[in-house]
Amino acid sequence: MPHIEPHEQFADYKTEFDTNPYHQSLGVTVVERRAGYGRIVLRKDENTPGGIGGSVHGGVLAAMVDIVMLVAIFAEPREGEVPAGTAELSITYLRQAHGDNIHASANVIKRGRQLSLVEVDITDDDDRLCARGRTLYAFRAAARDG
Repeated sequence: MPHIEPHEQFADYKTEFDTNPYHQSLGVTVVERRAGYGRIVLRKDENTPGGIGGSVHGGVLAAMVDIVMLVAIFAEPREGEVPAGTAELSITYLRQAHGDNIHASANVIKRGRQLSLVEVDITDDDDRLCARGRTLYAFRAAARDG
């Protein structure tokens, strides 16, 4: 079964996060991580998938919602917690995401035994809200010995 290891130092976590091939392909890096909160940034370049009018593609923004949600949830893993994956993800696009940097911040709203609710704001460099995401993340019951 998968097990999430806590990182004692943010620098260790940042190195692991930032060198993940998927994160690198999207151009995202982690900026902040603490209990119930996470923040990442996408640094737009020529490889960033584009949307309408030169904005960042909506699928990239949805991926950012899923990624930053995990940063926030697993900033403080619980004893015996067994990850089961994203159960639901929704995103509302409010304006095109333009600029050199697109930011995503996640707040854990409710942390249950089986489901956690996380809300995510995606903003541009001018701190304008571009999209809002909402996720449910599922956990399995830990296997019992005996």
